[in-house]
Amino acid sequence: MDYIKVSEKYLMDWLKNNLSEKRYQHSLGTGECARDLAPKYNINPDKAYITGLLHDCAKCFSNEKLLEIINEHLEIDESEKISYKTWHAPVSAYIVQKEFGVKDKEIISAIRWHTIGKIGMTDFEKLIYLADKIEPRTREDYYIEKISKHLNEPNGLNKAMLESYKETIKSLVERDLKICIQTVDIYNYLEDEANVN
Repeated sequence: MDYIKVSEKYLMDWLKNNLSEKRYQHSLGTGECARDLAPKYNINPDKAYITGLLHDCAKCFSNEKLLEIINEHLEIDESEKISYKTWHAPVSAYIVQKEFGVKDKEIISAIRWHTIGKIGMTDFEKLIYLADKIEPRTREDYYIEKISKHLNEPNGLNKAMLESYKETIKSLVERDLKICIQTVDIYNYLEDEANVN
């Protein structure tokens, strides 16, 4: 694991101690899914694996702790603070640097944006975003199939991203949760990107 400055044992022990069992299994699944998809997009499988493994490292922190870290150490747009469900992404990007010595900017950025995403994501960032959504250890089969079927199509990453955003927005509406303004902007952007042949 060349991208971290700690031993693999330290990393895995830390994750086991700081994540619920389900979240730990999800992290393993995301790493495995990212590693398996990586060669299709000329992405380093080891880099994809470690990013997937680390992407949710702060997910089980309390909302109070997440907000404390955000307020003390990070600068995020106020609109991103409207949903506590996205707070773990910037905090996870912070933790991987402080706790595990990650320096790779692409890894840090992919972790930072794996929840709401952003306009103009790299293929690596899209890969991690999607692996989080379609890993088979904890995600539902129908949802995996709905998104992953696009990956075998031309322009598949963008089409899969658009499908994922559609599902996310539907889920937020059904659960009566707030939607970040960026999510709507990204959805509109992906509508154009996914329809480029």
